[in-house]
This record gives sequence, structure tokens and C-alpha cells, in this order.
Amino acid sequence: MVEATEKFLVDSNSFMTPFRFYYAFDLIPSYWKELSNPLISKYLVVLDMVKDEIDTGQDDLSRWLDGIENLQICPHVTPEIITKYQEVLQYIVNCGFYKESALHTWAPGHIADPWLIAAASVHGYTIVTEEVKSGGLSKKTPNKNAKIPDVAAAFGVRTRNLYGMMRQLGIKI
Repeated sequence: MVEATEKFLVDSNSFMTPFRFYYAFDLIPSYWKELSNPLISKYLVVLDMVKDEIDTGQDDLSRWLDGIENLQICPHVTPEIITKYQEVLQYIVNCGFYKESALHTWAPGHIADPWLIAAASVHGYTIVTEEVKSGGLSKKTPNKNAKIPDVAAAFGVRTRNLYGMMRQLGIKI
């Protein structure tokens, strides 16, 4: 039985990577069945723009996502999230750990990464992403790319990878 204390805001790469590379629907359907189990899926949240990105594929993954009974869709355009989104972008500019290119990568409104951090911060969600920390952020040698786990940590947002979420939710395949 699942007794999670977290709600997981799932990044698109945590759906797309397993779908494309190691949990294909035709080879490991048990993985997808576990995630869509109502006892599990009530802990999953998808940002509306992540759902839109997955829906563009019009494939097994988008059909599976549409079929999840308890899946919560989080709108990214709320006053609280917009305010936090602006704070996330300001952090990229002002923290000193990133080159200007990081802001140019994250600033376009259709890029989900800063919105994920903003929504997770506002709602207390844990972000599930396949991105890993940069390790060794330095103001002396700023990075050209920002990573979700690094920026999320600056906002007190927890991150987990797919296996961390699976362990927390008791998913075994």
C-alpha cells in the first residue's frame, strides 16, 4: 500500500525517456499500469504545459496520460505561479552561477523548467526529473546552462529522479 507524503510534479523527460528508451509499452506494460493505478496516480501532478508537450506526440504515451483516472493537471498561469516564475528567472540572472545564455534558454515562455520550479514552490510539490545537479556551481566559472535540481534547491523545492519517485510510491515492476 502506498503511503506517500509527497505530491510529485513530473517533468516531461520523466515520462518521455522511459517511454522511448527503457520502459516501452509493448515490453514493460507493468510499469505504466503501476503508474496509472489510482492508488499511485493520485500522487502524480502534471503541469499543463508538460501535458501539452506530451500530447503533441499523439502516441501511446499521450493516450496513456489521457487515460489516468486521478491525474491532477496543474495550470501554470496563476498569479502565485507567475510571481514565483519571475523570481526564478531573476535568480538565474542575479545568483552569479550562470552565464547569460542560461537565461536565454529558460526565458522563453514555452520552456517548462522555470514554470515547474515555480509551481512546485507554490504548491509544495517534489519535482521528478531526469536532470541531475551540475555539481560544483561557481561564481568564478558560471555555467552556461541551468539545471532544474540546482535552481529548485535555491527555492527549497525537492527533486527526485524517476527511481526515487518509484521507491517513495512503492512501485515495483
